[in-house]
Amino acid sequence: MGLFRRDARTRDTEDAVTDDTSEALEPLVGETDGADDAPIDGASRTSGPWDVADAPEGVARVDLGAIHLPGVPGMELRMEIDKSTGTVSAAQVSLDGSTLQVQAFAAPRTEGIWDEIREEIAESVTKQGGSADDLPGPFGRELLARLPVRTAEGRTGHRPARFVGTDGPRWFLRGVITGKAAVDPAAATVLEDLYRAIVVVRGDEARAPRDLLALTLPGQGTAATPPVEAPTFDPMTRGPEITEIR
Repeated sequence: MGLFRRDARTRDTEDAVTDDTSEALEPLVGETDGADDAPIDGASRTSGPWDVADAPEGVARVDLGAIHLPGVPGMELRMEIDKSTGTVSAAQVSLDGSTLQVQAFAAPRTEGIWDEIREEIAESVTKQGGSADDLPGPFGRELLARLPVRTAEGRTGHRPARFVGTDGPRWFLRGVITGKAAVDPAAATVLEDLYRAIVVVRGDEARAPRDLLALTLPGQGTAATPPVEAPTFDPMTRGPEITEIR
């Protein structure tokens, strides 16, 4: 089963892997949004990431559509764009040798999907020559993975990455932390605080679970968009758009 819904026109690769270790995935089918059980309540949270209905006021954030991202002095913000569709699919913050890449997805009304997704990511990484440990973290359970990469000498090496996730009311937010922050708790503090302050704008549109919530470029504001499927996502690839916040 694939991790997220994606556009059939893009190359199918696992979200957790690099260009050297790709694996085809089947799209999700047969899932619908909503159920009769009690919904996940964002108001019960004591810390973020936040739903737009429950977000604390007084925090300056960059409006990226489905994600409102707090600004950190000196950070670089890069937007991942699917060239075949023009869809802005992910935001990546780079700061002091570390990166945080985030995406938001639709989710069922009554249950979270992070437990299932975590298992799928770990299985995929392991199959492709890496490793993944399921550990407790500041946002609940997370994965500490060693992603297979090709070195400059043509050998196979490994790069550490942390996969974090948050189940919200009808949405799911996933973050991938790489660089120093993936292995150094002190270096991770700033990016963890940034992730914690993110606001997710789910919208009222009917969407199947795991549908990507499309983003917009900085300054364009939140735009009403139809459901889109997640394009290929490589946490090691830089996007073409750059905004520096000082």
